[in-house]
Amino acid sequence: MNRSFSISVQQSLWQIPALIALAVIIALGVNHWRSDGIPLVGDWSMEARFSDAAGESLIIELAQARRLFEEDDGVLFVDARLKSEYAQEHISGALSLPWQDADRYFAETAGRLESRKTIVAYCDGEDCDLSHELALFLKDMGFENVRVLVNGLTVWRKAGLPIETGN
Repeated sequence: MNRSFSISVQQSLWQIPALIALAVIIALGVNHWRSDGIPLVGDWSMEARFSDAAGESLIIELAQARRLFEEDDGVLFVDARLKSEYAQEHISGALSLPWQDADRYFAETAGRLESRKTIVAYCDGEDCDLSHELALFLKDMGFENVRVLVNGLTVWRKAGLPIETGN
Protein backbone atom coordinates (compact mmCIF):
# COMPACT_ATOMS: atom_id res chain seq x y z
CA MET A 1 0.00 0.00 0.00
CA ASN A 2 2.84 2.37 0.81
CA ARG A 3 4.49 1.57 -2.52
CA SER A 4 1.28 2.27 -4.53
CA PHE A 5 0.92 5.61 -2.72
CA SER A 6 4.50 6.47 -3.69
CA ILE A 7 3.80 5.62 -7.33
CA SER A 8 0.65 7.81 -7.28
CA VAL A 9 2.60 10.74 -5.90
CA GLN A 10 5.33 10.32 -8.52
CA GLN A 11 2.73 10.23 -11.30
CA SER A 12 1.06 13.36 -9.92
CA LEU A 13 4.35 15.23 -9.83
CA TRP A 14 4.78 14.99 -13.59
CA GLN A 15 1.06 15.01 -14.52
CA ILE A 16 0.33 18.36 -12.83
CA PRO A 17 2.94 20.35 -14.79
CA ALA A 18 1.95 18.50 -17.96
CA LEU A 19 -1.72 19.45 -17.47
CA ILE A 20 -0.78 23.08 -16.78
CA ALA A 21 1.38 23.20 -19.91
CA LEU A 22 -1.43 21.65 -21.98
CA ALA A 23 -3.94 24.20 -20.61
CA VAL A 24 -1.59 27.10 -21.46
CA ILE A 25 -1.09 25.78 -25.00
CA ILE A 26 -4.86 25.42 -25.53
CA ALA A 27 -5.53 28.89 -24.09
CA LEU A 28 -2.90 30.51 -26.32
CA GLY A 29 -4.29 28.70 -29.36
CA VAL A 30 -7.87 29.76 -28.65
CA ASN A 31 -6.76 33.34 -28.00
CA HIS A 32 -4.78 33.39 -31.25
CA TRP A 33 -7.69 32.23 -33.45
CA ARG A 34 -10.40 34.37 -31.82
CA SER A 35 -11.27 37.57 -33.64
CA ASP A 36 -11.34 39.48 -30.34
CA GLY A 37 -8.34 37.80 -28.71
CA ILE A 38 -6.41 39.50 -25.94
CA PRO A 39 -3.07 40.88 -27.14
CA LEU A 40 -0.17 39.23 -25.34
CA VAL A 41 2.05 42.25 -25.81
CA GLY A 42 0.47 45.68 -25.77
CA ASP A 43 1.22 49.35 -25.74
CA TRP A 44 0.52 50.56 -22.20
CA SER A 45 1.86 54.07 -22.72
CA MET A 46 -0.19 57.05 -21.56
CA GLU A 47 -1.05 57.94 -25.17
CA ALA A 48 -2.29 54.44 -25.92
CA ARG A 49 -4.29 54.22 -22.69
CA PHE A 50 -6.06 57.52 -23.40
CA SER A 51 -6.91 56.98 -27.08
CA ASP A 52 -10.15 56.74 -29.00
CA ALA A 53 -11.34 53.80 -31.09
CA ALA A 54 -9.27 55.01 -34.06
CA GLY A 55 -6.13 54.99 -31.92
CA GLU A 56 -5.79 58.78 -31.78
CA SER A 57 -4.61 60.20 -28.46
CA LEU A 58 -7.17 62.24 -26.52
CA ILE A 59 -4.59 63.73 -24.16
CA ILE A 60 -4.30 67.47 -23.81
CA GLU A 61 -1.21 68.84 -22.12
CA LEU A 62 -1.63 71.19 -19.15
CA ALA A 63 -0.10 74.13 -21.03
CA GLN A 64 -2.59 73.79 -23.87
CA ALA A 65 -5.51 73.30 -21.44
CA ARG A 66 -4.43 76.40 -19.54
CA ARG A 67 -4.23 78.44 -22.73
CA LEU A 68 -7.74 77.33 -23.73
CA PHE A 69 -9.03 78.12 -20.24
CA GLU A 70 -7.55 81.61 -20.29
CA GLU A 71 -8.15 82.56 -23.93
CA ASP A 72 -11.00 80.54 -25.43
CA ASP A 73 -14.64 81.03 -24.43
CA GLY A 74 -15.50 77.93 -26.48
CA VAL A 75 -13.85 75.49 -24.06
CA LEU A 76 -15.71 73.61 -21.34
CA PHE A 77 -14.02 71.56 -18.65
CA VAL A 78 -16.08 68.55 -17.57
CA ASP A 79 -15.46 66.82 -14.24
CA ALA A 80 -16.00 63.05 -14.55
CA ARG A 81 -15.82 62.38 -10.79
CA LEU A 82 -18.72 61.87 -8.41
CA LYS A 83 -20.91 64.89 -7.62
CA SER A 84 -19.68 64.81 -4.00
CA GLU A 85 -16.04 65.04 -5.14
CA TYR A 86 -16.95 67.84 -7.55
CA ALA A 87 -18.58 69.72 -4.66
CA GLN A 88 -15.38 69.51 -2.61
CA GLU A 89 -13.30 71.16 -5.35
CA HIS A 90 -13.16 71.41 -9.13
CA ILE A 91 -11.64 73.45 -11.92
CA SER A 92 -13.30 76.87 -12.02
CA GLY A 93 -16.30 76.89 -14.31
CA ALA A 94 -16.22 73.12 -14.83
CA LEU A 95 -19.40 71.19 -15.42
CA SER A 96 -20.09 68.10 -13.32
CA LEU A 97 -20.93 65.05 -15.42
CA PRO A 98 -20.07 61.97 -13.33
CA TRP A 99 -19.09 59.06 -15.54
CA GLN A 100 -21.03 56.57 -13.40
CA ASP A 101 -24.24 58.55 -14.05
CA ALA A 102 -23.42 60.02 -17.47
CA ASP A 103 -26.49 58.53 -19.10
CA ARG A 104 -28.70 60.00 -16.33
CA TYR A 105 -27.19 63.53 -16.36
CA PHE A 106 -26.39 63.78 -20.07
CA ALA A 107 -29.80 65.11 -21.12
CA GLU A 108 -29.64 68.01 -18.69
CA THR A 109 -26.05 68.94 -19.62
CA ALA A 110 -26.24 68.40 -23.39
CA GLY A 111 -27.20 72.03 -24.04
CA ARG A 112 -24.06 73.36 -22.38
CA LEU A 113 -21.92 70.81 -24.19
CA GLU A 114 -23.30 71.53 -27.66
CA SER A 115 -22.32 75.19 -27.58
CA ARG A 116 -18.62 74.41 -27.05
CA LYS A 117 -15.80 74.00 -29.56
CA THR A 118 -13.63 72.00 -27.17
CA ILE A 119 -14.55 69.77 -24.23
CA VAL A 120 -11.83 68.83 -21.75
CA ALA A 121 -12.75 65.91 -19.50
CA TYR A 122 -10.79 65.38 -16.30
CA CYS A 123 -10.78 63.44 -13.05
CA ASP A 124 -8.02 63.06 -10.48
CA GLY A 125 -5.11 60.65 -10.26
CA GLU A 126 -2.80 59.28 -12.94
CA ASP A 127 -4.66 55.97 -12.97
CA CYS A 128 -8.13 57.53 -13.07
CA ASP A 129 -9.91 56.35 -16.21
CA LEU A 130 -13.22 58.14 -15.56
CA SER A 131 -12.26 61.08 -17.78
CA HIS A 132 -11.21 58.76 -20.59
CA GLU A 133 -14.45 56.78 -20.38
CA LEU A 134 -16.46 60.03 -20.32
CA ALA A 135 -14.50 61.39 -23.30
CA LEU A 136 -15.24 58.22 -25.29
CA PHE A 137 -18.92 58.49 -24.33
CA LEU A 138 -19.05 62.12 -25.47
CA LYS A 139 -17.35 61.23 -28.76
CA ASP A 140 -19.94 58.48 -29.27
CA MET A 141 -22.63 61.10 -28.64
CA GLY A 142 -21.28 63.13 -31.56
CA PHE A 143 -18.91 65.61 -29.92
CA GLU A 144 -15.77 65.74 -32.03
CA ASN A 145 -13.19 67.81 -30.14
CA VAL A 146 -13.07 66.02 -26.80
CA ARG A 147 -9.79 65.88 -24.90
CA VAL A 148 -8.59 64.36 -21.61
CA LEU A 149 -6.48 66.21 -19.05
CA VAL A 150 -4.68 63.32 -17.36
CA ASN A 151 -4.50 63.66 -13.55
CA GLY A 152 -6.52 66.80 -14.21
CA LEU A 153 -7.38 68.26 -10.84
CA THR A 154 -3.99 67.53 -9.29
CA VAL A 155 -1.93 69.05 -12.12
CA TRP A 156 -4.33 72.02 -12.29
CA ARG A 157 -3.99 72.67 -8.55
CA LYS A 158 -0.19 72.24 -8.60
CA ALA A 159 0.03 74.81 -11.40
CA GLY A 160 -1.83 77.30 -9.21
CA LEU A 161 -4.76 77.55 -11.63
CA PRO A 162 -8.25 78.54 -10.44
CA ILE A 163 -10.15 76.04 -8.32
CA GLU A 164 -13.70 76.36 -6.98
CA THR A 165 -15.45 74.63 -4.11
CA GLY A 166 -19.15 73.93 -3.78
CA ASN A 167 -21.73 73.30 -6.46
